[in-house]
Amino acid sequence: MGVDWTQLPPELVESIAKKLTIYADYLRFRVVCHSWLACVPKTPQHLPPQLPWLMLPQSQPNQTHRAFFNLSNSRVHFLHLPEASHRKRRCGSSHGWLVILDETPTVLLVNPLTRAKRHLPPLSAFPNVVRFDYSEVGREYALQSSSGDVYTLSLAQMRDSFLKKVVLSSSPLEASGFTALAILSQTGDLAYCRDGDQSWTFIDGARSFSEDVISVNGLFYAVDSKGVVAVCDVEGPSAPRVAIIPTPRLDDSADMRYLVNLGADLLLVSRYLEIERWDNTNVNYRTTGFVVFRMNCVGARWEKVENLGERMVFIGENSSFSLSASDFPGSVGNCIYFTDDYSESNYESGLGGYDSGIFRIWDGTIQELPPYPRNSNYEVHWPPGSLPLWVIPNPC
Repeated sequence: MGVDWTQLPPELVESIAKKLTIYADYLRFRVVCHSWLACVPKTPQHLPPQLPWLMLPQSQPNQTHRAFFNLSNSRVHFLHLPEASHRKRRCGSSHGWLVILDETPTVLLVNPLTRAKRHLPPLSAFPNVVRFDYSEVGREYALQSSSGDVYTLSLAQMRDSFLKKVVLSSSPLEASGFTALAILSQTGDLAYCRDGDQSWTFIDGARSFSEDVISVNGLFYAVDSKGVVAVCDVEGPSAPRVAIIPTPRLDDSADMRYLVNLGADLLLVSRYLEIERWDNTNVNYRTTGFVVFRMNCVGARWEKVENLGERMVFIGENSSFSLSASDFPGSVGNCIYFTDDYSESNYESGLGGYDSGIFRIWDGTIQELPPYPRNSNYEVHWPPGSLPLWVIPNPC
Protein backbone atom coordinates (compact mmCIF):
# COMPACT_ATOMS: atom_id res chain seq x y z
CA MET A 1 0.00 0.00 0.00
CA GLY A 2 1.14 3.51 -0.76
CA VAL A 3 1.90 5.96 2.04
CA ASP A 4 -0.29 9.04 2.39
CA TRP A 5 2.39 11.63 3.17
CA THR A 6 -0.25 14.30 3.71
CA GLN A 7 -1.19 12.56 6.96
CA LEU A 8 2.19 12.93 8.63
CA PRO A 9 1.89 14.42 12.13
CA PRO A 10 2.33 18.23 11.99
CA GLU A 11 5.19 18.19 14.50
CA LEU A 12 7.09 15.72 12.30
CA VAL A 13 6.55 17.82 9.17
CA GLU A 14 7.78 20.92 10.99
CA SER A 15 10.81 19.00 12.28
CA ILE A 16 11.70 17.91 8.75
CA ALA A 17 11.31 21.48 7.47
CA LYS A 18 13.84 22.69 10.06
CA LYS A 19 16.41 20.29 8.59
CA LEU A 20 16.26 22.05 5.21
CA THR A 21 19.04 24.58 4.67
CA ILE A 22 18.28 25.89 1.15
CA TYR A 23 15.48 28.46 0.94
CA ALA A 24 14.21 27.16 -2.42
CA ASP A 25 13.92 23.64 -0.95
CA TYR A 26 11.99 25.05 2.00
CA LEU A 27 9.52 26.79 -0.31
CA ARG A 28 8.98 23.61 -2.36
CA PHE A 29 8.50 21.59 0.82
CA ARG A 30 5.74 23.91 2.06
CA VAL A 31 3.65 23.60 -1.11
CA VAL A 32 3.66 19.79 -1.34
CA CYS A 33 0.11 19.77 0.04
CA HIS A 34 -2.33 21.89 2.02
CA SER A 35 -1.62 20.16 5.31
CA TRP A 36 2.15 20.78 5.02
CA LEU A 37 1.51 24.39 4.03
CA ALA A 38 -0.60 24.85 7.14
CA CYS A 39 1.95 23.51 9.63
CA VAL A 40 5.20 24.89 8.18
CA PRO A 41 5.84 28.59 8.96
CA LYS A 42 5.90 30.93 5.99
CA THR A 43 9.14 32.54 7.14
CA PRO A 44 11.95 30.16 8.15
CA GLN A 45 14.02 31.42 11.05
CA HIS A 46 16.68 28.69 10.98
CA LEU A 47 18.28 29.08 7.56
CA PRO A 48 22.03 29.69 7.24
CA PRO A 49 23.28 32.34 4.74
CA GLN A 50 22.20 31.46 1.24
CA LEU A 51 24.11 31.49 -2.05
CA PRO A 52 23.82 35.10 -3.22
CA TRP A 53 21.92 36.39 -6.21
CA LEU A 54 23.54 38.91 -8.52
CA MET A 55 21.38 42.01 -8.80
CA LEU A 56 21.66 43.01 -12.45
CA PRO A 57 21.85 46.58 -13.74
CA GLN A 58 18.65 48.31 -14.77
CA SER A 59 18.45 48.47 -18.56
CA GLN A 60 15.38 50.72 -18.84
CA PRO A 61 14.77 53.90 -16.80
CA ASN A 62 11.08 53.23 -16.11
CA GLN A 63 11.41 49.66 -14.89
CA THR A 64 9.78 48.83 -11.53
CA HIS A 65 11.05 45.24 -11.57
CA ARG A 66 14.69 44.35 -11.00
CA ALA A 67 16.48 41.27 -12.33
CA PHE A 68 18.45 38.95 -10.06
CA PHE A 69 20.67 36.18 -11.44
CA ASN A 70 20.54 33.00 -9.38
CA LEU A 71 23.96 31.32 -9.32
CA SER A 72 22.55 27.98 -8.20
CA ASN A 73 20.40 27.36 -11.27
CA SER A 74 21.50 30.09 -13.74
CA ARG A 75 17.99 31.55 -13.80
CA VAL A 76 16.95 35.19 -13.65
CA HIS A 77 14.28 36.23 -11.15
CA PHE A 78 12.34 39.48 -11.68
CA LEU A 79 11.25 41.10 -8.43
CA HIS A 80 8.91 44.07 -8.08
CA LEU A 81 11.23 46.64 -6.55
CA PRO A 82 10.28 50.25 -7.37
CA GLU A 83 12.38 51.37 -4.38
CA ALA A 84 15.49 50.60 -6.47
CA SER A 85 14.27 52.04 -9.75
CA HIS A 86 15.63 54.84 -11.94
CA ARG A 87 17.43 57.73 -10.21
CA LYS A 88 17.95 55.63 -7.08
CA ARG A 89 21.41 54.60 -5.96
CA ARG A 90 22.23 51.40 -4.14
CA CYS A 91 24.82 51.95 -1.44
CA GLY A 92 25.51 48.41 -0.35
CA SER A 93 23.77 45.18 0.53
CA SER A 94 24.02 43.52 3.92
CA HIS A 95 22.24 40.51 5.41
CA GLY A 96 19.93 40.44 2.39
CA TRP A 97 18.89 44.11 2.67
CA LEU A 98 19.66 46.85 0.15
CA VAL A 99 20.67 50.37 1.15
CA ILE A 100 18.93 52.86 -1.17
CA LEU A 101 19.64 56.57 -1.67
CA ASP A 102 17.74 59.02 -3.87
CA GLU A 103 17.54 62.78 -4.43
CA THR A 104 16.13 63.32 -0.94
CA PRO A 105 17.86 62.95 2.43
CA THR A 106 16.19 59.54 2.92
CA VAL A 107 18.35 56.48 3.63
CA LEU A 108 16.14 53.45 3.04
CA LEU A 109 16.69 49.79 3.85
CA VAL A 110 14.63 47.37 1.78
CA ASN A 111 14.56 43.58 1.59
CA PRO A 112 14.08 42.76 -2.12
CA LEU A 113 12.66 39.33 -1.29
CA THR A 114 9.94 40.47 1.13
CA ARG A 115 9.66 44.22 0.38
CA ALA A 116 10.08 44.92 4.11
CA LYS A 117 11.44 48.43 4.75
CA ARG A 118 13.25 50.32 7.47
CA HIS A 119 14.66 53.84 7.58
CA LEU A 120 18.07 54.93 8.79
CA PRO A 121 18.73 58.54 9.88
CA PRO A 122 18.75 60.81 6.80
CA LEU A 123 21.79 62.18 5.01
CA SER A 124 21.04 65.57 6.56
CA ALA A 125 21.65 64.02 10.01
CA PHE A 126 25.38 63.37 9.52
CA PRO A 127 27.59 65.45 11.86
CA ASN A 128 29.36 67.30 9.02
CA VAL A 129 26.10 68.45 7.37
CA VAL A 130 25.48 71.94 8.76
CA ARG A 131 22.47 72.86 6.62
CA PHE A 132 19.87 71.25 4.37
CA ASP A 133 17.40 73.42 2.46
CA TYR A 134 15.34 72.42 -0.59
CA SER A 135 15.00 76.07 -1.58
CA GLU A 136 18.76 76.35 -2.19
CA VAL A 137 18.45 74.74 -5.61
CA GLY A 138 21.68 73.06 -6.75
CA ARG A 139 23.32 73.53 -3.34
CA GLU A 140 20.79 72.04 -0.99
CA TYR A 141 23.41 70.64 1.39
CA ALA A 142 26.05 72.67 3.21
CA LEU A 143 28.87 70.59 4.71
CA GLN A 144 31.84 71.43 6.88
CA SER A 145 35.25 69.97 6.07
CA SER A 146 37.74 68.83 8.71
CA SER A 147 39.57 72.14 8.29
CA GLY A 148 36.40 74.10 9.03
CA ASP A 149 35.63 75.22 5.48
CA VAL A 150 31.99 75.08 4.37
CA TYR A 151 31.09 73.78 0.91
CA THR A 152 27.83 72.82 -0.81
CA LEU A 153 26.51 69.78 -2.66
CA SER A 154 23.40 69.30 -4.75
CA LEU A 155 20.80 66.58 -4.16
CA ALA A 156 22.29 64.41 -6.90
CA GLN A 157 25.88 64.98 -5.75
CA MET A 158 24.97 63.99 -2.21
CA ARG A 159 23.23 60.85 -3.44
CA ASP A 160 26.10 59.81 -5.69
CA SER A 161 29.27 60.82 -3.85
CA PHE A 162 28.69 61.33 -0.12
CA LEU A 163 28.62 57.69 1.00
CA LYS A 164 30.77 54.81 -0.22
CA LYS A 165 29.04 51.90 1.52
CA VAL A 166 26.71 51.12 4.42
CA VAL A 167 27.16 47.89 6.41
CA LEU A 168 24.69 46.36 8.88
CA SER A 169 25.56 44.33 11.98
CA SER A 170 22.53 42.06 11.43
CA SER A 171 19.15 41.94 9.76
CA PRO A 172 17.06 44.98 10.73
CA LEU A 173 14.35 42.59 11.90
CA GLU A 174 16.51 41.00 14.61
CA ALA A 175 14.78 41.30 17.97
CA SER A 176 18.01 42.50 19.60
CA GLY A 177 18.26 45.46 17.21
CA PHE A 178 20.99 46.33 14.75
CA THR A 179 23.68 48.89 14.05
CA ALA A 180 24.57 50.48 10.71
CA LEU A 181 28.03 51.78 9.84
CA ALA A 182 28.65 54.12 6.90
CA ILE A 183 31.90 54.86 5.08
CA LEU A 184 32.03 58.49 3.88
CA SER A 185 33.51 58.74 0.40
CA GLN A 186 35.04 62.20 0.49
CA THR A 187 36.51 62.33 3.98
CA GLY A 188 37.19 58.69 4.86
CA ASP A 189 35.26 59.07 8.11
CA LEU A 190 33.25 56.24 9.63
CA ALA A 191 29.84 57.01 11.12
CA TYR A 192 27.33 54.76 12.83
CA CYS A 193 23.76 54.71 14.07
CA ARG A 194 21.90 52.24 16.24
CA ASP A 195 18.38 51.03 15.64
CA GLY A 196 16.07 53.91 16.55
CA ASP A 197 18.72 56.68 16.44
CA GLN A 198 17.74 59.96 14.82
CA SER A 199 21.26 60.94 13.74
CA TRP A 200 24.66 59.53 12.78
CA THR A 201 27.76 59.69 15.00
CA PHE A 202 31.36 59.82 13.85
CA ILE A 203 33.81 57.23 15.21
CA ASP A 204 36.78 59.21 16.45
CA GLY A 205 40.10 57.50 15.90
CA ALA A 206 38.98 55.50 12.87
CA ARG A 207 39.33 58.06 10.12
CA SER A 208 41.05 56.80 6.94
CA PHE A 209 40.07 53.20 7.69
CA SER A 210 37.73 53.48 4.76
CA GLU A 211 38.76 50.77 2.29
CA ASP A 212 36.22 48.29 3.63
CA VAL A 213 34.22 47.45 6.76
CA ILE A 214 32.66 44.20 7.98
CA SER A 215 30.72 43.25 11.09
CA VAL A 216 31.87 40.26 13.15
CA ASN A 217 30.32 39.22 16.48
CA GLY A 218 29.08 42.69 17.36
CA LEU A 219 32.28 44.50 16.36
CA PHE A 220 33.08 46.41 13.16
CA TYR A 221 36.45 45.79 11.51
CA ALA A 222 37.70 48.53 9.18
CA VAL A 223 40.82 48.49 7.01
CA ASP A 224 42.93 51.23 5.45
CA SER A 225 44.82 51.23 2.16
CA LYS A 226 47.92 49.66 3.74
CA GLY A 227 46.13 46.78 5.44
CA VAL A 228 46.04 48.24 8.95
CA VAL A 229 42.83 47.25 10.76
CA ALA A 230 40.78 49.22 13.27
CA VAL A 231 38.34 47.32 15.52
CA CYS A 232 35.35 49.50 16.44
CA ASP A 233 33.04 48.74 19.35
CA VAL A 234 29.93 50.93 19.13
CA GLU A 235 27.53 48.80 21.17
CA GLY A 236 28.07 50.18 24.66
CA PRO A 237 26.41 53.25 26.18
CA SER A 238 29.72 55.14 26.21
CA ALA A 239 31.61 56.64 23.29
CA PRO A 240 32.81 54.20 20.60
CA ARG A 241 36.03 52.39 21.42
CA VAL A 242 38.64 51.87 18.72
CA ALA A 243 41.58 49.46 18.87
CA ILE A 244 44.21 49.34 16.14
CA ILE A 245 45.70 45.95 15.28
CA PRO A 246 49.42 46.79 14.89
CA THR A 247 50.14 44.86 11.70
CA PRO A 248 53.09 45.93 9.55
CA ARG A 249 51.86 48.10 6.69
CA LEU A 250 51.64 46.33 3.35
CA ASP A 251 53.75 48.03 0.70
CA ASP A 252 52.34 46.26 -2.36
CA SER A 253 50.63 48.12 -5.18
CA ALA A 254 47.08 46.93 -4.51
CA ASP A 255 44.36 49.25 -5.75
CA MET A 256 41.63 48.12 -3.35
CA ARG A 257 41.32 46.08 -0.16
CA TYR A 258 38.49 44.06 1.37
CA LEU A 259 37.99 42.37 4.72
CA VAL A 260 36.29 38.98 4.87
CA ASN A 261 35.27 36.89 7.87
CA LEU A 262 36.24 33.24 7.40
CA GLY A 263 35.07 31.43 10.52
CA ALA A 264 37.74 32.07 13.12
CA ASP A 265 39.98 33.82 10.59
CA LEU A 266 40.07 37.36 9.26
CA LEU A 267 41.07 37.66 5.61
CA LEU A 268 42.41 40.65 3.70
CA VAL A 269 41.75 40.53 -0.05
CA SER A 270 43.89 42.83 -2.20
CA ARG A 271 42.57 43.73 -5.67
CA TYR A 272 44.69 44.83 -8.62
CA LEU A 273 43.43 46.87 -11.57
CA GLU A 274 44.76 47.96 -14.91
CA ILE A 275 43.70 50.76 -17.22
CA GLU A 276 42.30 49.98 -20.65
CA ARG A 277 42.32 53.07 -22.85
CA TRP A 278 39.79 53.02 -25.67
CA ASP A 279 40.56 56.41 -27.14
CA ASN A 280 41.62 59.86 -25.99
CA THR A 281 38.46 60.34 -23.90
CA ASN A 282 37.36 56.87 -22.74
CA VAL A 283 39.33 54.96 -20.10
CA ASN A 284 38.13 51.69 -18.54
CA TYR A 285 39.48 49.84 -15.54
CA ARG A 286 39.76 46.09 -15.41
CA THR A 287 40.62 43.68 -12.59
CA THR A 288 43.75 41.65 -13.27
CA GLY A 289 44.09 39.64 -10.06
CA PHE A 290 43.81 39.26 -6.29
CA VAL A 291 46.09 38.32 -3.42
CA VAL A 292 44.62 36.94 -0.19
CA PHE A 293 46.13 37.31 3.30
CA ARG A 294 45.13 35.75 6.61
CA MET A 295 45.59 37.53 9.92
CA ASN A 296 48.08 35.83 12.21
CA CYS A 297 46.81 37.03 15.57
CA VAL A 298 49.83 35.69 17.45
CA GLY A 299 52.26 37.91 15.61
CA ALA A 300 49.72 40.53 14.46
CA ARG A 301 50.73 40.24 10.83
CA TRP A 302 49.23 39.31 7.46
CA GLU A 303 50.29 35.97 5.95
CA LYS A 304 49.71 35.20 2.28
CA VAL A 305 47.14 32.48 1.56
CA GLU A 306 47.67 30.21 -1.43
CA ASN A 307 44.54 28.09 -1.10
CA LEU A 308 41.08 28.74 0.38
CA GLY A 309 39.98 25.13 0.07
CA GLU A 310 36.23 24.90 -0.45
CA ARG A 311 35.56 28.51 0.54
CA MET A 312 34.04 31.05 -1.85
CA VAL A 313 34.58 34.78 -1.22
CA PHE A 314 32.11 37.40 -2.49
CA ILE A 315 33.26 41.02 -2.74
CA GLY A 316 32.06 44.24 -4.33
CA GLU A 317 29.65 46.92 -3.19
CA ASN A 318 28.11 44.32 -0.86
CA SER A 319 29.23 43.57 2.66
CA SER A 320 32.02 41.08 1.96
CA PHE A 321 31.35 37.48 3.02
CA SER A 322 32.39 33.87 2.43
CA LEU A 323 30.51 30.59 2.02
CA SER A 324 31.44 26.94 1.76
CA ALA A 325 31.03 25.50 -1.75
CA SER A 326 30.22 22.10 -0.24
CA ASP A 327 26.95 23.55 1.08
CA PHE A 328 25.77 24.42 -2.42
CA PRO A 329 25.90 21.62 -5.02
CA GLY A 330 27.57 22.70 -8.24
CA SER A 331 29.47 25.60 -6.66
CA VAL A 332 33.24 25.94 -7.01
CA GLY A 333 35.43 26.78 -4.03
CA ASN A 334 38.86 28.41 -3.80
CA CYS A 335 37.45 31.33 -5.83
CA ILE A 336 36.74 35.03 -5.43
CA TYR A 337 33.43 36.16 -6.94
CA PHE A 338 33.78 39.87 -7.59
CA THR A 339 31.81 42.80 -8.97
CA ASP A 340 32.74 46.38 -9.80
CA ASP A 341 32.41 48.81 -6.90
CA TYR A 342 35.07 51.38 -7.69
CA SER A 343 34.15 53.36 -10.79
CA GLU A 344 31.03 54.15 -12.76
CA SER A 345 33.03 55.71 -15.58
CA ASN A 346 33.12 52.24 -17.14
CA TYR A 347 29.36 52.23 -17.34
CA GLU A 348 28.94 55.81 -18.50
CA SER A 349 31.33 55.28 -21.41
CA GLY A 350 29.20 52.44 -22.76
CA LEU A 351 32.33 50.49 -23.67
CA GLY A 352 32.96 47.14 -22.02
CA GLY A 353 30.94 48.46 -19.11
CA TYR A 354 31.50 45.80 -16.47
CA ASP A 355 34.25 44.42 -14.31
CA SER A 356 32.79 41.29 -12.77
CA GLY A 357 34.06 37.74 -12.74
CA ILE A 358 35.28 34.70 -10.83
CA PHE A 359 38.95 34.71 -9.87
CA ARG A 360 40.32 31.17 -9.57
CA ILE A 361 43.00 31.28 -6.89
CA TRP A 362 44.68 28.01 -7.89
CA ASP A 363 45.75 29.24 -11.34
CA GLY A 364 45.24 33.03 -11.20
CA THR A 365 42.76 33.13 -14.09
CA ILE A 366 39.48 35.02 -14.29
CA GLN A 367 36.33 33.30 -15.48
CA GLU A 368 33.33 35.25 -16.71
CA LEU A 369 30.20 35.47 -14.61
CA PRO A 370 27.37 33.76 -16.50
CA PRO A 371 25.31 36.91 -17.18
CA TYR A 372 28.24 38.79 -18.75
CA PRO A 373 30.74 37.69 -21.39
CA ARG A 374 34.13 39.09 -20.41
CA ASN A 375 34.50 40.60 -23.87
CA SER A 376 35.84 44.09 -24.50
CA ASN A 377 33.58 44.50 -27.53
CA TYR A 378 30.41 43.96 -25.50
CA GLU A 379 28.65 47.32 -25.26
CA VAL A 380 26.24 48.22 -22.49
CA HIS A 381 24.65 51.47 -21.39
CA TRP A 382 23.85 51.20 -17.72
CA PRO A 383 22.76 54.25 -15.75
CA PRO A 384 24.84 55.49 -12.79
CA GLY A 385 24.12 53.65 -9.57
CA SER A 386 23.38 50.41 -11.42
CA LEU A 387 26.52 48.36 -10.91
CA PRO A 388 25.99 44.60 -10.43
CA LEU A 389 25.61 43.76 -6.75
CA TRP A 390 25.68 40.57 -4.68
CA VAL A 391 22.54 40.14 -2.54
CA ILE A 392 21.92 37.22 -0.17
CA PRO A 393 18.25 36.17 -0.44
CA ASN A 394 16.98 36.48 3.12
CA PRO A 395 13.31 35.96 4.05
CA CYS A 396 13.92 37.50 7.49
